[in-house]
Amino acid sequence: MEAGLPVNRLSRSAPRVPVGIVHLGLGAFFRAHGAVYIEEAMSLSGGDWGILGVSLQSATMRDQLTPQGGTYMALELGPEGEMLRHVQSVQDVLVARENPGAVLEAMADPGVRIVSLTVTEKGYCHAPSTGRLNMAHPDIVQDLAHPLPVSAPGFLVRALALRQARGLAPFTVLTCDNLPNNGQVVRGVVLALARALDPDLAAWIETEGRFPSTMVDCIVPATKPEDLARLEALIGAHDAAPVLHEPFRQWVVEDDFVGGARPDLAAVGVQMVRDVTEYEHMKLRMLNGTHSSLAYLGYLAGHETIADCMADPVLDRFVQRLWTREIIPALQPPEGVNLAEYADALRARYSNPGIRHRTWQIAMDGSQKLPQRILGTLETNLGAARPCPGLMLAVAAWMVYVRGTDLAGQPIEVKDPLAPELRLAACSDDPVGALLALQAVFPQRLAQALESPLRKAHAALLTQGAKAAMEAVQ
Repeated sequence: MEAGLPVNRLSRSAPRVPVGIVHLGLGAFFRAHGAVYIEEAMSLSGGDWGILGVSLQSATMRDQLTPQGGTYMALELGPEGEMLRHVQSVQDVLVARENPGAVLEAMADPGVRIVSLTVTEKGYCHAPSTGRLNMAHPDIVQDLAHPLPVSAPGFLVRALALRQARGLAPFTVLTCDNLPNNGQVVRGVVLALARALDPDLAAWIETEGRFPSTMVDCIVPATKPEDLARLEALIGAHDAAPVLHEPFRQWVVEDDFVGGARPDLAAVGVQMVRDVTEYEHMKLRMLNGTHSSLAYLGYLAGHETIADCMADPVLDRFVQRLWTREIIPALQPPEGVNLAEYADALRARYSNPGIRHRTWQIAMDGSQKLPQRILGTLETNLGAARPCPGLMLAVAAWMVYVRGTDLAGQPIEVKDPLAPELRLAACSDDPVGALLALQAVFPQRLAQALESPLRKAHAALLTQGAKAAMEAVQ
């Protein structure tokens, strides 16, 4: 586009609908997944389920979406071709740091019956090793002292307090983040914060509130500048905030909503179930667990993307061994699901050349992800006296990664809320021991059981390199 020429901006073509859902954390994943499902449900079955997006910190998403009426393009990247969709379920975007009062009022609106979240694991201000609210977290300390919150739990609690004071039913809290028992985790942090502020409020939330657990699945790589340019050429207009995603998608939701109020999600393929636990464990451990394993080991082996990892026979064999020997034996499959077939489907998805999912992107926030993605499987296997050298090697690769330099001494930009503590521990005279001592990541009992095999795996990485260490895993 030549400088100075007017921008032909993507714009809304469908009428706006009343807002029924406030979504905290309007990132790429929800816009490629939940927002599309909700739009399809409204198109098929009606209902006032427009989405008000809330960015908790940055104004970037608001600034990108507002000029185009909240709409954006979703580009499906399949092995055999691409498919475009104009998504228009998002009605508006607010920035919480700029106007927290407006966000609270929006959440307290009687028409809003669901508040959903994709704020990543670290957004719940909890200790990943225990699932409990971290009362010493700076955002929680602030939210206890001031009525205008900054954290996701703070917004949930203060908005629920407004609804209670106004005689309104609570909204359903629908988390879509990769946490085990995610609904119960969010319920726990909300109740803990509410009890600290007002025990009567906590009792009302505990009795009247609903926090269904969910499992979400769709690979959504980060959008790059060249993607923006390619999409502009395709549609003849500028979209500042498109999303790219794979063809596969899955959403499993416990059907437990306040007053039964929800979009007709089942009509568009969402699995509405009584208990999501087995689906959740399957996905977190088989997909997210191997994604993180490939991210750290693949990065240290010099691979930029997951597809690049799968094109390497060493990593392809390694991840298949993780599934068959270490992860599947530690799982109870959901009814009617064949875990070996699920692994085969994951392998095909990982190998999709259209998805450029960077190992560095997946490696972010590892301190928040390891407990549910890998450590849970390790604990199950240790309890069954089942060796798991592959997953031990993956955790050891994380221990190398967070020191901030790769095996060749090149710098790594480590993105993690605990990055300073991790680097200090990983660069100490005893990196394995120092990292295992971080109880925010490793429960003490598990850390003791992991120490000996992790020292062996860590030494193998440093002496043999990533690929040779993977090849040596039996």
